Amino acid sequence: MRHFIGVLSFLIFSTYANALSVSDLSNAEASDGLKQALIQGAGKAVSQLGATDGFFGNKEVKIPLPDTLKKAEKTMRMFGMGKQADELVLRMNRAAEAAVPEAKALLVESVKKMSVADAKAILTGGDDAATQYFKKTTSVPMADKFLPIVKKATADVELAQQYNKFAETGSKFGLIKKDQANLEQYVTQKALDGLYLMMAKEEAAIRKDPVGQASSLLKKVFGTLGK
Repeated sequence: MRHFIGVLSFLIFSTYANALSVSDLSNAEASDGLKQALIQGAGKAVSQLGATDGFFGNKEVKIPLPDTLKKAEKTMRMFGMGKQADELVLRMNRAAEAAVPEAKALLVESVKKMSVADAKAILTGGDDAATQYFKKTTSVPMADKFLPIVKKATADVELAQQYNKFAETGSKFGLIKKDQANLEQYVTQKALDGLYLMMAKEEAAIRKDPVGQASSLLKKVFGTLGK
């Protein structure tokens, strides 16, 4: 995942080491180098969460039961439905893990469409500028890709079907939040949130310590800048 935003670390590092200015990003070679590094990093960004336990084994992004079910969880367990609840949590997270690899192609496409202005904005932006760029350009198509996979992964979980029927009725009366009225859409959004959260955390860490995070790969890609 560090390679995903790792390019930022070297760009910032180069600013100090080679007197690189933001205007240098207008150079075609620099722009291409940025895109190449981000494309290579896209695979790294999704591989961690797209692996078994990428969500389920990570407390920061593990998808819990929707609030509506969490409130009823104790009662469910009292009536012997604990196994179903645990199975649903596992299936929700496995669904997210199965869906996340679909993000790679969309991230690559987003990078290819990146303008010089976008590259400059990422370099000079806040701690999560790159993450926000990807969120803006990929969140809608990514949700469209994720949803069918999530539906397939939860289709045979009886509790999920029961939840959707219950939630649909509850949402009509304002008793359930719209983003939780459908379990598959809830999981899809949580998968997106988890992916962008991990991207933002890595980006902030790299911006805080750019020199320490610079990699030999990125030095090779950007070695000609500032000379």
